[in-house]
Amino acid sequence: MLDKLIALVNEALYSYILIIALVAGGLYFTLRTKGAQFRLLGEQLRAVTEKPKDGKGVSSFQALMVSTASRVGTGNIIGVSTALCLGGFGAMFWMWVIALIGGATALIESTLAQIYKKRGPDGAYGGPAYYIEKGIGLKWLAILFSVVLIITYGVGFNMLASYNLQSTFSVYSFYNAKVTPWVIGAVLAVLVGYCLLGGGKRIMRATGVLVPVMGIVYILVAVVLVLINVKTLPSVFAEIFKNAFDLRAIFGGFGGSCVMFGIKRGLFSN
Repeated sequence: MLDKLIALVNEALYSYILIIALVAGGLYFTLRTKGAQFRLLGEQLRAVTEKPKDGKGVSSFQALMVSTASRVGTGNIIGVSTALCLGGFGAMFWMWVIALIGGATALIESTLAQIYKKRGPDGAYGGPAYYIEKGIGLKWLAILFSVVLIITYGVGFNMLASYNLQSTFSVYSFYNAKVTPWVIGAVLAVLVGYCLLGGGKRIMRATGVLVPVMGIVYILVAVVLVLINVKTLPSVFAEIFKNAFDLRAIFGGFGGSCVMFGIKRGLFSN
């Protein structure tokens, strides 16, 4: 019963409501800001190197690393491969499109967080809950958002990431389905607990080290794989664009088409 209810809600949200709302929002913000995610690319790169004026606050780089740590994970690898397997080559093109459109939404979201943030004794506080309360004036919705977000991170994101991490070890001979997941879970709990109990600054120090390493390794592996298969690149790009605009295949079964899988995966990353 619970499985059917979750599947029903997920289908409604992930196949209709979120796709319409987020894509429409991204297009609206792109038009209203005159393509700020492209136009201000140079300013974005410059801002990353800014340091707090008093030397005590959070640097732009640290803020970027914390944000990246919460956005990039195993889902970006497993999810992309799943979208490609189910949606075909054309799904890749629509992932690119949605990622670029979603950049405007991310810019607006971050800007609102800065405008409506509050300063406390141990730093600044900001985010959607604050601009929902102060900007829109709906305190009850801000509270509801906060509660749902806490549950989502505690039960959804962290459990999904932990599951994906431990499942990658299942191909090795030492993996024991009854023991290994518990060991990996315990190690993760200790490491996460150490970071959280140290407050925001410890989290930023940890992500400031781990995320750049993760990002560099991630990109290097991708570059190596591309170089190994460089001879097939022309045919790969040809298939991506060919399948992305194959109207007969797309509208023959839109729900399972490359467009739908590409949009869903792009929105997940956004």
